[in-house]
Amino acid sequence: MSGLIALDWGTSSLRAFRFDGEGRLEETRARPWGIRHLPEGGYDAALAEITGGWPVLPRLACGMVGSRNGWREMPYLDTPANAAQLGGALGSLRAADGLDVHLVPGLRDPFGPDVMRGEETQLIGAMALRPSLAEAATFILPGTHSKWAEVRDGAVAGFRTLMTGELFAVLRQHSILGATGAEAVNDAEAFARGVASARDSGAAGALSRLFSTRALMLDGALAPASVPDYLSGLLIGEEFRAALAGGLGGRDTPLQPIGDAALCERYRRAAVLFDIELPPPIADAAAHGLWRLATQAGLVHDAFQESRAC
Repeated sequence: MSGLIALDWGTSSLRAFRFDGEGRLEETRARPWGIRHLPEGGYDAALAEITGGWPVLPRLACGMVGSRNGWREMPYLDTPANAAQLGGALGSLRAADGLDVHLVPGLRDPFGPDVMRGEETQLIGAMALRPSLAEAATFILPGTHSKWAEVRDGAVAGFRTLMTGELFAVLRQHSILGATGAEAVNDAEAFARGVASARDSGAAGALSRLFSTRALMLDGALAPASVPDYLSGLLIGEEFRAALAGGLGGRDTPLQPIGDAALCERYRRAAVLFDIELPPPIADAAAHGLWRLATQAGLVHDAFQESRAC
């Protein structure tokens, strides 16, 4: 039997994908077993459980599983890097079942410096799913550590990390801005107001507007329950302001989100206030990126590519 078991193994979650020999995604499984929350028995137990009942196939994993705190540390490749270079730099380890697990290296942008693990595979998958974007585009990958990545001629050319999600959590849980005593509500108007505040902050940036969250609430202009949405808008708006000011996502360059649909929808709403229309996000980019890298490494054969070459 041919095919691939692909693993997107991050800090807080583990997703497994089973592909058939034609590269069709047949089944997806998810567990809350990131590298910080492994079950008893560690990595081997997590791997055995999530792939239970699946056939013996090549296994390829991306994400924090290959970090310094993961199963085995993989080195970073410097940008620019394409699928062939990433696929040619895979590492491997021997699991308790006696079979190998192959690991994808991360990427390092030496001009930051900046690093990513897992997102490089999403980018490779996104380019495989949307070939028209491979020549020149900027991808937005929202999350705890959001990435804005530039691709050129099929390679990841460079990227920038913005700690939007983590900063939001810190401010909500450990600062005076989050100490409202009110249950959060979904307030689209407050979110838009926060985005506009960041957009209009100019060279000073949203850091100069953060305390407005508190001041507006004390003035009665912002309901305590709406503070989280205002703060979210302020931070996401700052992502757009800083990225555009820094030359990422120019008006003539396609902007494409990748990731969770609900979170990407917030970014799409924020983009409108910058006169930018973002398309819907690309789904399952990591899974398809793992398949693409597996074909580059010779772990599986891409029947579609082979048929085109004949």
